[in-house]
Amino acid sequence: MSLFARLEPIAFSALRIVAGAALFFHGAQKILGWFATRAGPAAWTQVWVGGMIELVCGALVAVGLFTRGAAFLASGTMAVAYIQFHWKLQMTGGKFLPLVNQGELALIYCFLFLFVFAHGPGAASVDGLRRRKSR
Repeated sequence: MSLFARLEPIAFSALRIVAGAALFFHGAQKILGWFATRAGPAAWTQVWVGGMIELVCGALVAVGLFTRGAAFLASGTMAVAYIQFHWKLQMTGGKFLPLVNQGELALIYCFLFLFVFAHGPGAASVDGLRRRKSR
């Protein structure tokens, strides 16, 4: 087995942890007011629900607990964020392009969490520990 193949599980775990933590902090900013410069959204609004999903699913993905479900929900949330808040289904003036509508982060998160959903939690995760203990 090559060195690169041996590094793959470590690299994937690092990607999952960092991406989950970054999403968690987006939610923490919206819901908990951490590092925020303005008041958070009103409870039960669409932005508040999105922030709660970011907060909870980000934490779950980062620690690797219920990883597939949390990543799937996070991926869908980011797809909604991109389509509804960035793209807005506008085709003129290049507004469908992430560079123009400033939706790069939402789009990358969407596909990154879709990959985590498809790949699974990986070795360095609570789900991985639970699976090993149940054998």
